[in-house]
Amino acid sequence: MGKINVLLADDHVLVRNGIKSMLESEGDINVVGEASDGAEAVESVKRLKPDIVILDIRMPRMTGLEAAAKLRQAVPSVKSVILSMHDSEEYVIEALNAGAFGYLLKDTDKFEFIKALKQISTGTKYFSGAVSNVLANRLLNTRPAPGMATTQSDPYHLTRREKEILRLVVDGKQNKEIAESMGKSIRTVETHRFNIMKKMSVNNAVDMINKSLRENIL
Repeated sequence: MGKINVLLADDHVLVRNGIKSMLESEGDINVVGEASDGAEAVESVKRLKPDIVILDIRMPRMTGLEAAAKLRQAVPSVKSVILSMHDSEEYVIEALNAGAFGYLLKDTDKFEFIKALKQISTGTKYFSGAVSNVLANRLLNTRPAPGMATTQSDPYHLTRREKEILRLVVDGKQNKEIAESMGKSIRTVETHRFNIMKKMSVNNAVDMINKSLRENIL
């Protein structure tokens, strides 16, 4: 097997430097480029044609999930890997829908990280242990009964968690209150709200609330 060429996309320089140092300590992995946001990652991948692109899930201008979806169409040969501190079901499923070949958590140790990239480079998908459990639970809990049709409840394809947060926002709850009621971090709630607004094509909470009420999404 030849060298695996990797491109890193994360809006934090220290994170990129740490991952780059870890990967290049391996003789058969080469970091060929870096990007600080999703849009830059897409352009860099088009230019550099790496084997794998590692995408932080939340970046300016374009999220890692959006970048993965665009790259699936623009450069189908590249294998996208989502890197996140979130192991929520919604993000994992969105990553799969975006065509990602892997989903790794930011607390993944070096051994597993390297193992994942080498496996993905051969065309085999890889999801870290905690994420694999999420996928298994999803399959067990959402498999429809024989003959039962599935329906789409809204035009924006909001996940169950996103709808739950949207309902709380409509009820006037602030991020801190939502985080406490759901047992999640404020950062997680902010990320969900960001994704909801993206899907609904709105720029602020007021428009998000008005649109959800007007279109009876909830």
